[in-house]
Amino acid sequence: MLRTLIRQELLIHLMSARFFAAVIITLLLVVANTFVLIGAHEERLADYSQREAVNRETVAATPAYSVLKLKVQRPPNRLSLFSAGLETRFGSDIDIAFNSVPALSNPIAEVKPDEEYQWTFNRVPSLSSPGAPLGLKNPYLHLFSQIDIVFTFQVVLSLLSLLFAYDAIAGDWEIGTLRLVLSHPVGRGSVLLAKYLAAMVCLLLPVLMSLLLALIQCSLARSLQFSTEDFLRIGGIVLTTIVYLSVFYLIGLLISTTTRRAATSLMLCMFLWVVLVLVYPNWSRFALNPVGDMRAEKLSANQQIAQIREEADRERDRFLASSPLKGDPPIFFDTFTGTDFFKGGGWYLGDFPRVNIEIELKNTADPLVTHLRRYYEFAATLQIQNAEKVYLVGEQLVAQISRRQARWDERLMKLSPASLYTFATAAWAGTDLDSMTDYIRAAQTYRRTLIDAFHERDAFASLQWFSTNQGTVDWSILPDFRFEQADVSINAQRALPELLLLVFINLVLFMVTFLIFIKIEV
Repeated sequence: MLRTLIRQELLIHLMSARFFAAVIITLLLVVANTFVLIGAHEERLADYSQREAVNRETVAATPAYSVLKLKVQRPPNRLSLFSAGLETRFGSDIDIAFNSVPALSNPIAEVKPDEEYQWTFNRVPSLSSPGAPLGLKNPYLHLFSQIDIVFTFQVVLSLLSLLFAYDAIAGDWEIGTLRLVLSHPVGRGSVLLAKYLAAMVCLLLPVLMSLLLALIQCSLARSLQFSTEDFLRIGGIVLTTIVYLSVFYLIGLLISTTTRRAATSLMLCMFLWVVLVLVYPNWSRFALNPVGDMRAEKLSANQQIAQIREEADRERDRFLASSPLKGDPPIFFDTFTGTDFFKGGGWYLGDFPRVNIEIELKNTADPLVTHLRRYYEFAATLQIQNAEKVYLVGEQLVAQISRRQARWDERLMKLSPASLYTFATAAWAGTDLDSMTDYIRAAQTYRRTLIDAFHERDAFASLQWFSTNQGTVDWSILPDFRFEQADVSINAQRALPELLLLVFINLVLFMVTFLIFIKIEV
């Protein structure tokens, strides 16, 4: 009997106008949008290659170690076509410098005339934050900047799921079909299960058909070559999509069970769809400020930074007290005034100690050269240490303010199935906040590797650290930067909490619907 009921429900859905509309709308949106997304991905890939080439040329033309301006780039994520997440909002360039440590949300210290350090903060990116893709040259692509494939499923198919469900019980009750079916020896649980399975099959068909066409489009693009792990991630996105659509179908089924008129059920379904998909995910980001007034914490951070810099001043003074170098570093004009020791070619002032210099050394045999080399080695080491101390202070403050706010935003958003779906699919695709954090950590590791390479080469104490006329710098000591996406098992672990929440919501909705359905009179 269950098989007969499922077959009957399938025929009803497959022959309905809403199924035809679901297939046509989904295919048109996904195919058209995939074409745009592939073009956007190819532009980002070309921009990435161009920036890589510019970076290599810049490094090759750098005349001294201390004035090195190094950037690392994150290659475009292939799976951002399916779930963009933070891929196009986060940015892909990170400066690698001795006087700063890469951070996800880094405070920027600005020295004011009154010598107070004022801090400004970059908000931790959110998956719901508005923004347009970076590096796109075609202005028409901005029209589709937020419409990835997952967004299409999230908005369009969730609405279609409710349209499949709003009259599943109420409509049958109105026309008397429900009473006729229940007059046969069939359990009410079987009726509900048949309606659920048939509807989910009909909802799954446009998903699979549109994804198949999207993958065919991707296979024709030279810039997109999916690996086995990528297909597993896409499988995870499909699984999450099925569970997500099931939530909205069961919401519609519950409403249809509790109302006796299909029109009333339809109005309630539309209202809930607007709230859960369009309104709540955006409103929840502004609903709560858990950090409160953080002026005291900011003042404390400013004081800690000031102490770090004051201690650096004292260390420099102690070093210079035992050195014949006189005057203000890094040029020490009092020592070399009136001499033909070197000529300045300009110097770059970074965070204290100011060691990013560019000069032409004329007399390498002068005994003072040894003292200059010792000073620059000392100053560079002190600069690196200070940057790491400032980073720790900034990270602590950012964790108290920006990241705490972001986590609360995330928790509030998870009360909506649409937000759960967004977080889960971004985790599968590797475009979530954790994946961006992986990139930051890779950049931090690269910076540490670069510093170790300079120490091994004794670059900080070499003449080529500060002098531009000591021959061409051998930049082969620079390590290669490679950022690899996390393993698919890690993506699964990150997506699992949201996926389990969606499954739990499914179970609760089905049980509540079943308990109500077995008690209603037909």
